[in-house]
Amino acid sequence: MYQLNMDCEGPLTQNDNAFELCEKFIPNGGKFFAIVSKYDDFLADVIKRPGYKAGDTLKLVLPFLKAYGVTDEDMEKFSQKTLVLLPGTETMLPKVNDMLPSFIISTSYKPYIEALCHVTSFPMDHCYCTQVSLDVYEIDPVDADKLKGMAQEISQMEMIKWPSNAKGIQDLSSNQRRLIHRLDEIFWKQIPSMSIGRLLEDVNPIGGKEKARAVTDSLEKTGLSPDRVIYVGDSITDVQALDLVKGAGGLAVSFNGNRYAIEHAEIAILSSNTSIIFGISSLCIKDGMDAVRNMFVNGPGRIDNDTLFARLRAIGTDPEMLTEIENTAQNGTLELYNIGACHKEELVYKSEKVRKEVRGHKVGTLG
Repeated sequence: MYQLNMDCEGPLTQNDNAFELCEKFIPNGGKFFAIVSKYDDFLADVIKRPGYKAGDTLKLVLPFLKAYGVTDEDMEKFSQKTLVLLPGTETMLPKVNDMLPSFIISTSYKPYIEALCHVTSFPMDHCYCTQVSLDVYEIDPVDADKLKGMAQEISQMEMIKWPSNAKGIQDLSSNQRRLIHRLDEIFWKQIPSMSIGRLLEDVNPIGGKEKARAVTDSLEKTGLSPDRVIYVGDSITDVQALDLVKGAGGLAVSFNGNRYAIEHAEIAILSSNTSIIFGISSLCIKDGMDAVRNMFVNGPGRIDNDTLFARLRAIGTDPEMLTEIENTAQNGTLELYNIGACHKEELVYKSEKVRKEVRGHKVGTLG
């Protein structure tokens, strides 16, 4: 038996819920979130700040949402109203959960995952996500005004960037170093000195090592081992989970992934429809994970869709899902790659291009 562990935003939905919350409730909030998200990438991937992990953006923005008066009810209603499933998800998710034990492991806030579960009838007790309640915290009006000023200062900053071979802040330009130092001051000195700074201590986003820990916890529920896991992710927050599964002999899959996901997965899916997740899971169950892996390893990089469809038909794949998969190839995008056999830079470009097309440019460019 196998189990399926999936990220949510990207592989299942189009949204970046935290980005959209900031865009809705904070003036110029989209730019604000993009800067903080890039800062998150720098802390997690370049300098590897002790105690910090990819995805902690979701706690860094919370004091600002509180400053602008956002409540738990606001988060719940906004998530329900704005939830956008990727094509195929509403049908695929309950079907794949009936076929094999399935879990969602997401950095997203709990109200957003609850909205997804409500629409798709996916069991909430098979979800790992970021627990948060803004209502339990009070904020001093003076601090709220300071945070609003900081939010606008951040939103006016130049986008953070660094050379691909950067190993630390010393490798950045002088202006970029100045931006990083200012953000360090805001997030690790000024906000912690406020009472609302407790949010940075209390909230633990499910990203990075927490996603890997969630995979391990889900295995305790099923009694399986990591080599029986199909893990589907798309971003920097999935790196440790992809490494855990890949290292154990499980199947590490990038779904419309960015550079981080491509570099840590072994199979890349570029698709405008999530039904292929059901297809790959079906192949693992019927043929075994090694046979699925060999289907890719023996190929010249990209697997031929006709070969894939023929095998899906041969194993008796659910007709509704098979039709959805074939229609995706005919009317949308469906490309599957053996990452190890590809020119990685070209594959990253293709995957990130589809990522932006499927999720929208603003969300698709986030780490």
